[in-house]
Amino acid sequence: QVQLVESGGGLVQAGGSLRLSCAASGRTLYTYAMGWFRQAPGKEREFVAGMHWSGGDTRYADSVKGRFTISRDNAKITVYLQMNSLKPEDTAVYYCAARQWGIAAFSDKEYDYWGQGTQVTVSS
Repeated sequence: QVQLVESGGGLVQAGGSLRLSCAASGRTLYTYAMGWFRQAPGKEREFVAGMHWSGGDTRYADSVKGRFTISRDNAKITVYLQMNSLKPEDTAVYYCAARQWGIAAFSDKEYDYWGQGTQVTVSS
C-alpha cells in the first residue's frame, strides 16, 4: 500500500508560480511511475505530468510544456510539480498518483494509488 499526500496548492495571480508536493509513504517506489493529474469543475480529470521514479521517461501534457516541471527527491520520497507562468485555465484540483509498474501513463485508469488532491486557483 502506498499513501500519497499533496500540499502546496493555493490562490495565485496569473503569471505567478506554485510548487506542489506529493509525499509518499508505505513502500519503496523504485519500480513506480508517478503522475500529476488535475480536474477542473465540470471537466474530466486530465494528465498533467509524469515520470518514472528513476527520473526518466518524463512526460507532459501539451498545455503545460515549458511551464511545469516534475521532479522528485529520493531522500524525502517526494514528487514535486513546479508550476510557472500560471494561467486561469490551470485552475483545478491537482492530484498525485502512483503506478506500480511501467512508465508514466496518460490515462488515470493506469494508476494504482491517489492522493486526496490540492486546490490550485489562478486569478486573472
